[in-house]
Amino acid sequence: MKRFPVVKTEAEWRAALDPETYRITRQHGTERAFTGRYWDCHDAGTFGCACCGALLFSSEAKYDSGSGWPSFWQPVEPSAVATDSDTTHGMRRVEALCAACGAHLGHLFDDGPLPTGQRYCINSASLLFEPLKNEPPKK
Repeated sequence: MKRFPVVKTEAEWRAALDPETYRITRQHGTERAFTGRYWDCHDAGTFGCACCGALLFSSEAKYDSGSGWPSFWQPVEPSAVATDSDTTHGMRRVEALCAACGAHLGHLFDDGPLPTGQRYCINSASLLFEPLKNEPPKK
């Protein structure tokens, strides 16, 4: 079993998260394609974990994969996203997890754009978006 720095009981997670976020992040669920709040988000900013707030992805690595889920070609740091094998639903996939709290984010595929060739296919419900703040003009 993987160990994560942010540890809460299932009761604590359930109390802290809305039912949909809990279902997706703690019970390894998924949202329907083209329904999540960030699948078509083109704003500049960062995406953190909906469970613990850990920084996961930058809008600079987000692209439209046509899948209906937010897709990124890399995390902000290689250590931000952990992976595990997922053999549910009769498929062999690579599960993407928040490295800080173990939240299920989505899946990792090898069909993304260069330079990595990877596609982090992520559920919107597992993310929190922080828009890039405009800096005041320098004098």
